[in-house]
This record gives sequence, structure tokens and C-alpha cells, in this order.
Amino acid sequence: MIKVLGLALYGPMAASTRYRLGQYVPGLAERGIALDIRYLLDDKYLQQRFNGGPMPWLNLLQTGWQRLRELRSESENFDLSIVYCELFPLLPAWAEYALLPKPYVYDFDDAFYLKYQGGRLGVMPPILGRKFDAIIAGAAAVSAGNQTLAGYARGLNTRTRLLPTVVDTGRYVPVHNSRDATTFTVGWIGSPSTAPYLAELIAPLALIAREGPVRLVVIGGKAPLIPGVRVDEVAWNEDTEIALLNSFDVGVMPLTDDEWARGKCAFKLIQYMACAVPVIASRVGANVDVVSPDCGYLASSEQEWVAALRILRDQPERRKTMGEAARTRVVQQYSLHSNLPMLEEIIRLAVEQGE
Repeated sequence: MIKVLGLALYGPMAASTRYRLGQYVPGLAERGIALDIRYLLDDKYLQQRFNGGPMPWLNLLQTGWQRLRELRSESENFDLSIVYCELFPLLPAWAEYALLPKPYVYDFDDAFYLKYQGGRLGVMPPILGRKFDAIIAGAAAVSAGNQTLAGYARGLNTRTRLLPTVVDTGRYVPVHNSRDATTFTVGWIGSPSTAPYLAELIAPLALIAREGPVRLVVIGGKAPLIPGVRVDEVAWNEDTEIALLNSFDVGVMPLTDDEWARGKCAFKLIQYMACAVPVIASRVGANVDVVSPDCGYLASSEQEWVAALRILRDQPERRKTMGEAARTRVVQQYSLHSNLPMLEEIIRLAVEQGE
């Protein structure tokens, strides 16, 4: 049995922890790999930040000390570690590399390498600017969530593999009778940090609303006010998430076209599609890879958003056909079952590098 220490940045409430690591635990165990996940920032921290609360510095110090103790006392009990994003925020590369249990897999599904480079969340670029480059270069293997990220990582480490963020299609299943036939329902799921992208939909949805009733359901983030549109803002809850996704006539993923957005892994599209919901997405990054013409539309302008919304509003049979194709695409390419062998390959490659 290969023993793997999973070093997540956030607790189980975070999608990254559940979908990049947690959901693989049973399947890996069947393949002779025991994955034990530890996290730095607990759900209390996430909830406080999502609610707009102050930075819980005492909690950060306590969890940081706990991680240090775990690294010192337990890392020798494992054959390999998988670190998601980083061990400690704001820790220089040389210190993080010294603390990382080796060999290690570096796993990421956002353009974290931009974090300290003076752009997005730029902090102390002279000290931290190339932190992620050093951690990627030193990894025994790298798992990247989309083609953009994988391309960046391959420039630093040839042992990079593409591992999209996927869903368990045994849990995400279509329930067609949950949709409202009288109102065209557009849905979005995300977090407070990604909700600002919804501004891209204000003008298209306002225009569509002049032609008939439209409802926008926003799960997990702050919804914009849109003239003529009924907007329902719903707190994210794991127990109700799949039922809400099944209430959508169409799932959307608007993005701006910039380097940070191109690092996004189209995960919300995969969630919608698994529930047989057709999609409309900005023509940016991984969205282009995930959305094929038979399961949704890509939009680069307000006019293209409006045209796609009208088609899916006015043609329920097309919604049904596209939704079925979307479900098939996820089962074949973006499901837990279809991607488990790749994570196993990454782990075994890293173990071989460490021997």
C-alpha cells in the first residue's frame, strides 16, 4: 500500500479539497493507495471570509502551528505527499521547499503563479514572485487542472500531467421533472470571489427579460441586480446543491478574458453538464475545451450571449438534446471514474522519481 499525505490549503467546505483530493480517496484505496488529507485553513476560516468577516489571525496562527507539528511528526510515515496550491501563504519558496515532505506532487487548478508576481493579489514580488515556479520545478510530478496551467507547468517540469477538476457522476445525476416550465431559469454556482463575473450577464439578461419571464439563480455568491429579472440568491449547501442545479434550464459561466480567468478550470460547467443542463460560457480558457457544440454555446460578446439565451429559451427540445449530450461528455471525459487512472498514474510516477 502506497501511503500518501494530502496537504490541502482549505478544509472540506472548499471545492478544491473535496474535488481535487477528497473524492478520490475510496477509488485510490481500491488501487492500493491510501490518501490521508490534512488541511491548513479550516471551514471556520472559510465561512468567516465568505461572510465578509475580518482576517482571523489567531486562527491562522493556530492552524499554521498545527501544520508544522504534523509535518515534523508524521511526514516520515508516508511515501509521498500531494500539496495543493501551497503549504503556507506568504512563505518564501526556499522555506516552503525545505518543509515539503519529499517526494511530492504539486497540484493546482488556478493560476496561483500570478498570486505573488505583482499582478493579481501581488504581495512582495521580489521575495515571493517566483515562489510557485520553484515549487513546481522541484516536484516529482505535477497535476494541472487545465491546458493553460499544464502548459505553464511543463515549462518548469516535464513530469506534468493534465488532471481536470471532475465530478462523481453517480452523485451528479439528472432529475428532469424539477424544472419550472413557466419561467426560463438561468443558473450559476460559485463563490463570493467569482461572483463579480456575473456582471457580464447584466445587459444580456435584462434584454431577454423584456421578452418574457426570466429567473437567475445564484448559488454561493452575491447576485447582481438586473432590471426585469427575478434574482434568487441561495447560500451554498452540499445537501441541496445537486437539486438546485437540476432546476436550471441553462447553466452559465461568464468570464473576462485575462490571464487569471484563463487559469479557471470550467468546473461549474462540468457540474451543470453532469446534471444534463445545457451551458453557455465565455469563450475563455478551459471553457473552450469543455463546451463542445452539441452540449452548449460559447459567447464572446453581448450579442452572442443574447442569441444563445434566446435559442435555449425558445427551443426546449434543443435544451433536452444538448443536456443529454452534455451528460454523456462529462461521463466520458470529466467524471471521477474516467480520471481516477490519471491520478493513480501521477502518484506512481512521483513515487518512482523518489526511489
